[in-house]
Amino acid sequence: PEIVVEAINILRQREQVSEAAQTRNVIAARGPELFNDSATPVGGNPDGDVTLVEFFDYRCGYCKRVFPTIKKLIEDDGNIRFVFKEFPILGPASVYAARAALASREQGKYLEFHDALMAAKGALTEDKVLRIAESAGLDRAALLGAMTRNEAEYNQIFAKNRDLAQALKINGTPAFVAGDTVVRGAADYNSMKTVIAQARSK
Repeated sequence: PEIVVEAINILRQREQVSEAAQTRNVIAARGPELFNDSATPVGGNPDGDVTLVEFFDYRCGYCKRVFPTIKKLIEDDGNIRFVFKEFPILGPASVYAARAALASREQGKYLEFHDALMAAKGALTEDKVLRIAESAGLDRAALLGAMTRNEAEYNQIFAKNRDLAQALKINGTPAFVAGDTVVRGAADYNSMKTVIAQARSK
């Protein structure tokens, strides 16, 4: 039995090494669209020396739970460039919220609206999304106009983000990418700090 357990452990380690190598290859090949896509919102320090990417969904409880941790990490560090990958995978309400978030860029309020959506408790109905938008200083009519006018463009962004996530074997939210590392799930402050330090050292 000990030999069987040892063999299984060796096999698992090999699979993990192989998966990590595949991930590094995907990040190297698709770095520009992952880290520098002009259609993707950027926060933190735009001139930071390290980039942290998050794939998230506004209806994801784990994304909401890790949100204060990531915000604190960005504020404490001061040199992290943060890339927002809208990844609405939890149904039509998620897609609506993500469309509204992208549309808010036309009014220069993406960061405020993103924070307000992440802090919101309970179900995100369409009306609630619009009320949150107004509380973040957005004009409702202008937002709805942008959401309708640019729907095809936003759907294209979601499709690109889904394709990237699939290539990186990301099938849930939140997921983070820094350097050549993918972190799946709501990691704690110290774990994320270590990932940033590793990315910075390469």
